[in-house]
Amino acid sequence: MTSSGPRLLDAAALLAEVVDELVVRTVRDTHLAWSDRVPGAQRLHRGIASGVYAGLGAGLRVTSRGLSTLAERDLGPALEDTPRGRWLSATVNGLIGDRLARERPRLAVPLAVRREGRDVPLLPDALAVAFPRATGRVALLLHGLFESESAFDRHRDRLATTYADTLADLGWTPVLLRANSGLSLRENGRALSALVADLVATWPVEVEQVAMIGHSMGGLILRAGCAVGAEDEQPWTDLLTDVVTLGTPHLGAPLAGGVGRGAKALGRIPESAAFGRILDQRSVGVLDLVAGLGDEVPSLPHARYHLVSATLTRSPRHPLGRIVGDLLVRQPSAYGVSSGGSRGRPGLFPEADRLHLPRAGHFDLLNHPSVHAALRGWLGASAVGEQGPIPRGSVRRSG
Repeated sequence: MTSSGPRLLDAAALLAEVVDELVVRTVRDTHLAWSDRVPGAQRLHRGIASGVYAGLGAGLRVTSRGLSTLAERDLGPALEDTPRGRWLSATVNGLIGDRLARERPRLAVPLAVRREGRDVPLLPDALAVAFPRATGRVALLLHGLFESESAFDRHRDRLATTYADTLADLGWTPVLLRANSGLSLRENGRALSALVADLVATWPVEVEQVAMIGHSMGGLILRAGCAVGAEDEQPWTDLLTDVVTLGTPHLGAPLAGGVGRGAKALGRIPESAAFGRILDQRSVGVLDLVAGLGDEVPSLPHARYHLVSATLTRSPRHPLGRIVGDLLVRQPSAYGVSSGGSRGRPGLFPEADRLHLPRAGHFDLLNHPSVHAALRGWLGASAVGEQGPIPRGSVRRSG
């Protein structure tokens, strides 16, 4: 019988496993570490405590296996039938998506085109049904860490529009993607390059242009996919005209590195080592955010790059704005320049357009009036019929 996708019982089975590995074992190791410091602690106490924790762990493991067996029979509600289920799936994949791909593939989300909360097969008939008004200008939108394609609906109720709506107004066909953000950038890049190749080959009409818009980690995955496509000489890379990154940590995010340093510090002391192991459970996708992607992943020379940053302060030069940026990503990283980039070093994207959003946070970048206006300027003037396709080897800068 073919599986219809992950069930809620799959998530419950994973929860039981995580409670055993992280909660029970953390409490056990911390308890025993502290008891060893108490003078006169008896071996009997350690033996009894170890037995209790072993029993709890065994019970949770049996429960996890039983729930997994039921889930494999497609019993219970599908995990992704509700917005909350899709949010849970995206969050878990961001945290441990690489592990899910190895150990619980039913819960690991594949990179896919999404429409109304469902994967769209890359087949001509399926794409024609999903995109009945398909044009030759395809704009791909990719979310960030712990997110799904639903992230681009943020503030829809307040602004009454989304980036997909604006792109459609400009003659582009917006295509929302979902990725397992817990995988490495390189692995997601390979998957993205293959997906774009298949999408272009099976699109309902001939594809004339491709644009890419990525939020946070999504921008790094887009860059990785472009690099793989260029290495493999994929024809779709010739169609790419514009890449927009929204708060993307091109040179890394300090918070991701801080988690690693915290885990290392906690691991030095027996009483806190278990808590350090909890922090160390983060996925390789999170680890890749520590350094981002440097000049070893070059930009495509014929594409235009448009970089958007935000700071919690009005001015990015404000001391607080310099330190925290948009709370997760600092402005120099969002622009691909090192701390000395403004003093003569061009950075990763010397010809790129730059847009700064004052008094805005990282997730405000998902739907912001200033970005809507910028998209109209950047992508509204890039129709093939207006200025022709951009030849390889040249760089144009709009604005």
